[in-house]
Amino acid sequence: MELTAEILKKTVEQDAAIRRVQKLMPVGGPGEKIFPPTYPGERREDPPRHIFEMRRIDVKENGKDINKSVNCVLIDSVQSQANRLEEALLQAIRAERIAMPYLVVDFSEQKGPDGSDVSDLGEVTSLDAPHRVFDAIIRDSELNGVKFTETDQYKQLLLTKPTNALYLFEISPTSLLFGVWNSTGEGGGLGTKFTRNIVSEIIGVNAVEGQKAAVRIDPLGIRASARVVGGALDWVVASGTKGEKSVKPSEVNHSNVISNIINGGVTIEYAQHTAVITCAGLRRLKFPGKTVKDESAGRAVLAAMALVALTQQDQAGYALRSRCNLVCREVAPFEIVHADGSTKEFSITPDEAIDLFNETVRKVRDAGFRWNTDPIRLKPQARLVELVALSRAQALAGQKEDDGAAKNPH
Repeated sequence: MELTAEILKKTVEQDAAIRRVQKLMPVGGPGEKIFPPTYPGERREDPPRHIFEMRRIDVKENGKDINKSVNCVLIDSVQSQANRLEEALLQAIRAERIAMPYLVVDFSEQKGPDGSDVSDLGEVTSLDAPHRVFDAIIRDSELNGVKFTETDQYKQLLLTKPTNALYLFEISPTSLLFGVWNSTGEGGGLGTKFTRNIVSEIIGVNAVEGQKAAVRIDPLGIRASARVVGGALDWVVASGTKGEKSVKPSEVNHSNVISNIINGGVTIEYAQHTAVITCAGLRRLKFPGKTVKDESAGRAVLAAMALVALTQQDQAGYALRSRCNLVCREVAPFEIVHADGSTKEFSITPDEAIDLFNETVRKVRDAGFRWNTDPIRLKPQARLVELVALSRAQALAGQKEDDGAAKNPH
């Protein structure tokens, strides 16, 4: 089936979801060890760990499909996937293949009070800021010399909600697709909140945990018995004076280092990438406005945007992190999930998804929506630039991240 703009619009208005479940594999082939993300242990002294859990998975046994519990590992979380999909959209925007509204905080020509240059930060957009349009970077910027939080645009943004999402659609439609929450809003975090309308996640199926160890051979031949005093940037050779607090050279990154063998990395049968665009969720978004003639056009363009993001990620590849590089094992079609659970398949290429998106943009404009292709450009407030400059100065001085931080009594 060819997915046209009209079919997509009808799907979003009538059906439950659009989904795809696709198998991936390590780019090195079956059996290659990969390294999923690690997360802190329950206690402070616990080593970082992968996330394992039992999941119900359809598997084939003796030629039959059986649903059973299988040990799985988290390879790319919903939050991480959202960031990657936004990155894919931003790359398409910068390649001038698509255009959409978004916000930009421009750090060019910005210098701290000490004259230090922070312009290398370039632009931070609402597509790559951690909390999207409500991120502190955007909040602590200014529009035409006025604090953004004091502008009519920001005040109007605070009034948006699922039943009145038109203004957010006009300045940051990706926030409606990937979800956003004004967690620092009035009422203890009871501010504007939109749930995700796309959920994408990658897991490893039939995961077996491996082990790892690290070895550093010092080309200078510095021995562990040669002690030093101080930290990495200010150490001196120990004098041997009584009471002197000396440490091994490995504490300042010299001499041989051989770590203990610890758990790390996994082998998997395959990786499973599940992506769901919820049509039911999109239908909760309302766009009341005097000029809007067809609210469903707004929801359709968001669904098309999601298809662009997913197919652009396919094209860019799944180099997720060091030693975690995946490739498609079995190309799977997308499915329209009807309200009764039945499905209908369709395939779409990255180029076709972009063409579909651009067609939905034309239709959304015809329906009376404003679709600004020039981003709202902000400048960071002086205090934000100062904070960045101070943090860099501390880092260059070798100050540890937790220096001066309150100790956790627990």
